Amino acid sequence: MTSAASPSPVASSAPVRPAPQPRSAYRVFRPITTRWADNDVYGHVNNVVYYSWFDTAVNAHLIDQGVLDIHAGQTIGLVIETQCNYFAPLAFPQTVEAGIRVARLGGSSVRYEVGLFAQGEPLTAAAGHFIHVYVDRETRRPVAVPDALRNVLQALVMPG
Repeated sequence: MTSAASPSPVASSAPVRPAPQPRSAYRVFRPITTRWADNDVYGHVNNVVYYSWFDTAVNAHLIDQGVLDIHAGQTIGLVIETQCNYFAPLAFPQTVEAGIRVARLGGSSVRYEVGLFAQGEPLTAAAGHFIHVYVDRETRRPVAVPDALRNVLQALVMPG
């Protein structure tokens, strides 16, 4: 005689969908000009472009602050994780405003969070994060976040 096993109860563990965030959730903003080539066949910016914008916004800010030398600096950041949630489409020829904040500043790593806004809009069209581990350019071994860089990053940490 066979018996059917009763299914085990499963708790509802559906992830809570993130919501768009306001401009006040970010510390600094950088404008990004969309390009014709950013649009895909569906008439909006292709999802992979958003990740490029994350990198561009953060690295341009660090270069402008004088704490990232992409050509000769001894310390470089390598991305080990990235993620994005999309809330509203963006398309050429819109200007995008990238909001930047630091969610976690560790010994050798930083979690950057970036919100992408259509110019003048109050809520993110997309929001995501990436994590840099800072390493020695030559050995590619993790190093402590340099003091000058740490000071700039500390200014991007949101209170609370």
